[in-house]
Amino acid sequence: MAQRKLHVKKGDRVKVIAGKDKGLVGEILSVSPENQKVTVEGVNVVKRHRRESQTQAGRRVEGGIISSEAPIHVSNVQLVVKDDNGDEVVTRVGYRRDEVTKKRPDGTEYQGFRSVRIARKTGKEI
Repeated sequence: MAQRKLHVKKGDRVKVIAGKDKGLVGEILSVSPENQKVTVEGVNVVKRHRRESQTQAGRRVEGGIISSEAPIHVSNVQLVVKDDNGDEVVTRVGYRRDEVTKKRPDGTEYQGFRSVRIARKTGKEI
């Protein structure tokens, strides 16, 4: 399966739109484009039981029940942005190509394009 670019990045605020944590808003901690998954802060929290052990260096690793976030599919989250009033709204992500001046290593300049993410609802750059 070809790797696709995702509509969200690490650090974006997103709202969960499907699943057991539907309605929760959190920040993206990690993104895995090859699996189409994202890990969101405070969402899909799972508990793992870990046995007390030692590392190769001889350091003791604490045992017990550890809670951590598990990845969820990227289709289950939607980007959250602030509108003109300062309220948070969910929106789709669009892309705009802006013309910019770029420099080559030898110092010459040329016109190029840069892709910019925009919020569909507000029209502002993300």
